[in-house]
Amino acid sequence: MLVIAPHPDDEAIACSGTLLRHVASGDGVVVAIATDGRLAGAAPTPDQVAALRRDEAFAAARLLGVERLEWLGLPEGSWEEPELRTLLHDLLERYEPTVVYAPSRVDFHPEHLAVAHALARALGTLAVDAAARIRLRVYQVQVPLTPILANVVADVSSVLVESTAALCAYDSQLGSIEGVHRRRRYGALAHRMRGPVEEFWELTAQQYAELHCGSSVEWLGKFRGVRRFAWTDPLAYWLGNAERRRLQAAAARLATQRSAA
Repeated sequence: MLVIAPHPDDEAIACSGTLLRHVASGDGVVVAIATDGRLAGAAPTPDQVAALRRDEAFAAARLLGVERLEWLGLPEGSWEEPELRTLLHDLLERYEPTVVYAPSRVDFHPEHLAVAHALARALGTLAVDAAARIRLRVYQVQVPLTPILANVVADVSSVLVESTAALCAYDSQLGSIEGVHRRRRYGALAHRMRGPVEEFWELTAQQYAELHCGSSVEWLGKFRGVRRFAWTDPLAYWLGNAERRRLQAAAARLATQRSAA
């Protein structure tokens, strides 16, 4: 299992419970963090912020029991797509993952969108047989996938304490992860499951690459995330539904075309 996180804390927000279940099942888990998170403003200087967030990422990785943390550490806000594409291509070839947990265009954060685009380009540089064995599981950070897109749901009730500990390792980012537990509860209600859940949109590498190969700038302004105050949460689940349905239909068309070929 390979997790691609745009920033330190995205992996914990998106899939910490699922990763704990993978580890408990004996699966190898590698987390790769693309940027250093230096723009978060959690310390007097950007370099200090980057060092703080790196320490938090390694602490969270230990709590999650992941096999390895790959700190790519590109400077947040000032990296170029070819550089990250090359780094991601190397990770995909080195670890040969069967499942990649990934950011996507169902988001509003420019850097999340840019990392998804770089990953799509990296997948496109793999040999056909290598790409064919990979499944992409798109995760949600602030923006919910909703049942329109979510087709894999993981009950994380058995690892809730451990997952919460990993989230709390990001002490400098606690304000940005307040909505995690609400999203998990909403997902459980939507899928008629008892415990808190993490939701994913599983795609083939080809589907992911084709849906994310365009310019990430064109994807801005489509969605709204779950924010600090719960009374605004319905907007995050309503705004962008037309785009969610469009993406779901596009993925289905790609699957049909592949079957026909």
